Amino acid sequence: MSGRVLTKRWCDPVEPGDGFRVLVCRYRPRALKKADETWDAWVRQLGPSKELHAALYGKAGPVPGWDEFARRYAGEMAAQAGPIGELAARVRAGGTVTLLCSKACLDSARCHRTLLKALVEQRAAST
Repeated sequence: MSGRVLTKRWCDPVEPGDGFRVLVCRYRPRALKKADETWDAWVRQLGPSKELHAALYGKAGPVPGWDEFARRYAGEMAAQAGPIGELAARVRAGGTVTLLCSKACLDSARCHRTLLKALVEQRAAST
């Protein structure tokens, strides 16, 4: 693997080393004009499903703990081999991919973008 995978929030400043910036949220930021988008692509299926997203906000019973969330998210991403493979191919080719999440997602250690980063890096290293 000769490239790299970074993570940021979509509202963080765009930097020259960001490479290909991908919004990986289920929902597009509200009231944001197309001209103000900071990403090159939006791959909504790489965000938590509608159901898992709702669970995170307590809309479907008790909020799952981080380990439960990570397990469920990994299960959902098993069906997303195509988009993950495309990002991994960019990384293998020496490119940088920056995974972008919500403005409200302040703790990257407890965000799906960090879990997704690991999946992309594993895929890039394995093929």
